Amino acid sequence: QVQLVESGGGLVQAGGSLRVSCKASVGTFSTYDVGWFRQAPGKEREFVAAISWRGGRTYYADSVKGRFYISRDNAKNTVYLQMSSLKPEDTAVYSCARARGTAYSGSYYYQEDEYDYWGQGTQVTVSS
Repeated sequence: QVQLVESGGGLVQAGGSLRVSCKASVGTFSTYDVGWFRQAPGKEREFVAAISWRGGRTYYADSVKGRFYISRDNAKNTVYLQMSSLKPEDTAVYSCARARGTAYSGSYYYQEDEYDYWGQGTQVTVSS
């Protein structure tokens, strides 16, 4: 069993920065790829970013490319999402998830079915 806990969400002004974290409080994901997703009110959950287990490969949704940066510290069993130049449309609940496998195609990480454990999420609100 794996439990993922997100933290670091909050309220930030447009143009600001925020870093959210995802830690495996039970179990491990240091040898698994990890993804971040977000869900805004009234919208479907969408892929944000993913990172391979060694951190050598990263993938981003076009909407966040160049503004968000995903990284990980396997010694701390933690994955980070650094968000910069935030926009009101980035407002959402951000959740991390452990991927079932690994792939060299970014499209793999967009598929929610390819993740087996999910955190509860952390709210990020960007004010205009």
